Amino acid sequence: MPQFIFAYHGGKTPETPEEGEQVMAAWRNWMGGMGKALIQPGNPVGASITVSAAGVVDDGGANPVSGYSVVSADSIEAATEMAKGCPMVVSANGSVEVAEIIEM
Repeated sequence: MPQFIFAYHGGKTPETPEEGEQVMAAWRNWMGGMGKALIQPGNPVGASITVSAAGVVDDGGANPVSGYSVVSADSIEAATEMAKGCPMVVSANGSVEVAEIIEM
């Protein structure tokens, strides 16, 4: 079955421990609902640096990645449906980029 990466953009760090618990509960519920389709829960990521032929930029670009996960799905459309329930989309004013992982 094809695998897809969910690249998370946006979101914010919880401001209180209580908010942190609510955010983590939302992520656990969403990820738990995917069952065996969730291949790699992934992690949030820190500040990024963009490297290109033009040089190195220390700002992560216009829309830096804030985390990732890997899922399996029958199609990119099915993976996209799974991503629609992500807490990043539902409550954090963020987005999820969905891309198929191509086996080489």
